[in-house]
Amino acid sequence: MTKPLKQIHLAAHFPGVNNTTVWSDPRAGSHIEFSSFAHFARTAERAKFDFLFLAEGLRLREQGGQIYDLDVVGRPDTFTVLAALAAVTDRLGLTGTINSTFNEPYEVARQFASLDHLSGGRSAWNVVTSWDAFTGENFRRGGFLPQNERYSRAREFLGTANELFDSWRGDEIVADPDTGTFLADARAGAFVHRGQHFDIHGRFDVPRSPQGRPVIFQAGDSEEGREFAAADADAIFSRHATLEEGRAFHRDVKRRLAKYGRGPDELLILPAATFVLGDTDADAQERAREVRRQQVSGATALKHLEFVWNRDLSSYDPEGPLPDIDPDVSGEHIARGRAQVRMYRDPLATAREWRELAAANNWSIRDLVIHTGNRQTFVGTPATVARTINDFVQADAADGFILVPHITPGGLDEFADTVVPILQEQGVFRADYEGTTLRDHLGLAHPDAAGARRREAS
Repeated sequence: MTKPLKQIHLAAHFPGVNNTTVWSDPRAGSHIEFSSFAHFARTAERAKFDFLFLAEGLRLREQGGQIYDLDVVGRPDTFTVLAALAAVTDRLGLTGTINSTFNEPYEVARQFASLDHLSGGRSAWNVVTSWDAFTGENFRRGGFLPQNERYSRAREFLGTANELFDSWRGDEIVADPDTGTFLADARAGAFVHRGQHFDIHGRFDVPRSPQGRPVIFQAGDSEEGREFAAADADAIFSRHATLEEGRAFHRDVKRRLAKYGRGPDELLILPAATFVLGDTDADAQERAREVRRQQVSGATALKHLEFVWNRDLSSYDPEGPLPDIDPDVSGEHIARGRAQVRMYRDPLATAREWRELAAANNWSIRDLVIHTGNRQTFVGTPATVARTINDFVQADAADGFILVPHITPGGLDEFADTVVPILQEQGVFRADYEGTTLRDHLGLAHPDAAGARRREAS
């Protein structure tokens, strides 16, 4: 019996100003004017994407105690932008990254419940933690939390927010048949939470929203992050770009669901993916090389190397050889807050490996960063890219992808006009929206129904 084709989920990430954006391209537009967000969202909705994803920018970037201007500006408030986009879109989901380390459950729950009402049930929350002491100084607690405490706080934060969402069950407001006025049950919105991180009680003042709760996303590849996603998330981001890495991650996360009383369809795996299209595959490969050089300037390459070396490397020529000195592993990290959570767990081993690569290929510092950093995930003609995306999904390496164009706001247009029609013709991507809420687009049950199923099973 032939296995039915999986349907592909597609979403779009507005990247803002960061190291994937090519600012120098004449097509690049503003990352803060609303017209850019509106263009991007309308393109995603025209292509029938599941949702638009917007990251939260709580900080300017810092290294060595100083702000640097490689990718720091253009970070308007996430909720403000998503609420405005709700008014210029009809079906597109609206996903925002909101930090659980520095925010508070009542405020975040109220904002998401409001967004879900304003959008007719299209809101989603990407729950993240933060390692960054520099960001923490913007808030009254300051500092940062160790990794285990960050995830402990995140899980209690989400659990507390869910208690607030659930404090309204949907039938607490009724109309008086005699006067037509609305009456609220005295218990509606009442909550009490006593926990390690939060001790709050009161009344939640936003009634049950169309989705009951926002769709929950989680971004994190650590052991703690995978468990958090398996227990509490509806979808998880990943960074695995190869087929085998994607399949291994997919298997690992999906197998964790059973111990939380969940089925494999209750958590979607959606890696972020970049793309470069061309008239031929060779043309696309050449464009991809040029894009990568535009993304990694000499200054960017030095900052990236400093992160591993934990030293000031500003005197080095980015077009020259790698430093002879070893990384400094003795003290606090050059990016405050990351001392305990280095992206490169063994900087000395990383430095040795990179020196060997640079020597074997005659690479400069900039060449090395270009070749070892993030590359475009999908490169080729529209037909090639459509086939590769479908191969990943049918092979259970992903359930879909969150596309990150290198040009904003128009970088999604070509994909929408050329790749999406091919996927639609193949019957693996929707021709039109079949529902009105983001849960409908993602094939996720209403939280009340999902909870009832788990209770019945247990």
